[in-house]
Amino acid sequence: MLNALKDRQRKLIAHAKKIKYIRNEFDFINSKERLIALIGPRGVGKTTLLLQFLQQYTIDEALYFTADDISIANFGIVAIVEEFYSLGGRVVVIDEVHMFKEWAGHIKNIYDFMPDLTIRVSGSSMLNILMQSHDLSRRMVVKELKKLSFKEYLEINNNMRLESYTFEEILTKSSNISFELVQQYPTLFKQFKDYLQMGCYPYFTQSSDIETYQSSIFNSIEKIIYEDIPSTNKIKFENLIVFKKLMYKLIEARVPFQVKIDSLAKELGISEPTLYTYLEILNKTGIFNPIYKFSSKQTKKPAKLFFKNTNILYALSSSLHIPIEIGTVRETYFVNCFNNAYYSDIGDFKVNNYIFEIGSKNKTFSQVKDIENSFLAVDIDFTSNNKKIPLWLFSFIK
Repeated sequence: MLNALKDRQRKLIAHAKKIKYIRNEFDFINSKERLIALIGPRGVGKTTLLLQFLQQYTIDEALYFTADDISIANFGIVAIVEEFYSLGGRVVVIDEVHMFKEWAGHIKNIYDFMPDLTIRVSGSSMLNILMQSHDLSRRMVVKELKKLSFKEYLEINNNMRLESYTFEEILTKSSNISFELVQQYPTLFKQFKDYLQMGCYPYFTQSSDIETYQSSIFNSIEKIIYEDIPSTNKIKFENLIVFKKLMYKLIEARVPFQVKIDSLAKELGISEPTLYTYLEILNKTGIFNPIYKFSSKQTKKPAKLFFKNTNILYALSSSLHIPIEIGTVRETYFVNCFNNAYYSDIGDFKVNNYIFEIGSKNKTFSQVKDIENSFLAVDIDFTSNNKKIPLWLFSFIK
């Protein structure tokens, strides 16, 4: 069994060596932590990052396998790792660990009984819910790998490294920063437009055209719905269609989808608690980004629903032949640049203590002219006004 796994490992590492770009999360994966879970949606590059981590070890020192390999079910994770450990191996990387039914118990055993073993696992974003079982929360450190930012897309496309900036620097120096970058990279704004359709996932480098790229997005979504979600939730197969209906609702609306929980639940034929659960699942699997209204009171009801990135929005709109609103694209991009964007009655969004109005290059300050700490986030290449910030620049925040 080990020989077969090592043969596959050699081929995968050989392919990964061709990928020169290493994401910043590599340093954390390469830390001295014993057990790290790399989580994130399908397609964001978890496997590539883990294989890059393995390149520093020999084939006898480190073992890689994926838990959705059918042969793993016959042996079990513990048995495979015990054999490898007995032969002197001290590093194990298990991809798609959530696809193995009893994964948590197996990981706990190899962690507890092989104290000098370094363990790296990957899985869907729902892994952080499941890790509570078997006391993994005390043993496992979780690192999330997100979609590629526009900054990372530029770096890959142009084989370079770019500087990042603090949020405050973006707000106070956007004129100088944007002008200098556009002068240095004259096609930057065109590349931003390309990124919005085809650049959030690393496989853009291998896609010959946008149809091929969008097909990869469809395949990932299908696997999320019919493999990842059922593997970690007790949901009947016939109910999985509700997830697709929810995605269709967002596309059909064209503008950012305003949530009315009671009517939406009735339309979908599910209870309100079930709808909240499904929305949370779509959030954690990297499809939806629920945005809440800014308030001092906590609420579980999102004000608006966005997709997690503009590539999903473009791909699904294209497949359903529904025209896309550029304003929705802009807002989708903006909210996904932050972990803490809120819907606001004044302007469009509130981030920290700042109000942002989103729009085209012709957008004026009329709607926020009397609002302190307000800015425009606009679809332009560079700016001469620090209060009117290019949308693309928000991906450069540290």
